[in-house]
Amino acid sequence: MSVVRAVSLSLALTGAVQSAWAQGTSPATTFQIRVENISQGEVLKLSNGKTAPFVSAPVLWVIHTGNSNPIFTGGQPDAGKGLEALAETGNPEPLSNSITGSGGIVSVGVQAVPVGDQTGGPITPGKAYEFEITAEPGQVLSTAWMFGQSNDLFFANDRPIALFHGNQPVSGDMTEQLALWDAGTEVNEEPGLGPNQGPRQQSPDAGVVEHGAVAHVHDQFTYPRTQAVLRMTFTPAGDAMSSK
Repeated sequence: MSVVRAVSLSLALTGAVQSAWAQGTSPATTFQIRVENISQGEVLKLSNGKTAPFVSAPVLWVIHTGNSNPIFTGGQPDAGKGLEALAETGNPEPLSNSITGSGGIVSVGVQAVPVGDQTGGPITPGKAYEFEITAEPGQVLSTAWMFGQSNDLFFANDRPIALFHGNQPVSGDMTEQLALWDAGTEVNEEPGLGPNQGPRQQSPDAGVVEHGAVAHVHDQFTYPRTQAVLRMTFTPAGDAMSSK
């Protein structure tokens, strides 16, 4: 690119930003989202005296408008749009395809490749996913991904996560907005030990079918506290630049 063209492009972008502010709107902001498995070793203590690692599957993310979560509705049965595949097998693609283009949806994406890896896979202890989103004030984020050592459990935000306070992009640790959910599509087994769970099942539909509602997990088993095994952080582009 020539110097003249580069300067012209820079002036054009600056003018667009100034125009946006003059009209009372903010330019779009790019955020880096990082989802980390911060567990160490094998944190799942099993009833047979053994242990197992905490593992998280690829992340589905949705930028949208409004106060309703487009991924699922708590208290209602799975809508059959792909949540079952995400929660039982860790595959977010069917749900991503179903959501794309729906009302209020701005953009949809999947991050399946851990940082430093060349191919897709889960994040084991110490690993992380990173991805970028672009949003404008008034737009929010919803996410979901499978708790790998389960039959049909997944992590998700209880309500859409605001990306802006007014026109100011948010930043920092957002883990407290996550909770562990049960898709209600397959009977739960002991986490890390059940034969019909992701790492051990012989086929995607190996478990006992359950016709329950999507809800916070509530059964006889013990699960690690979300903030003890996961960390989700937001870094707006400006913050990322200033930290370098």
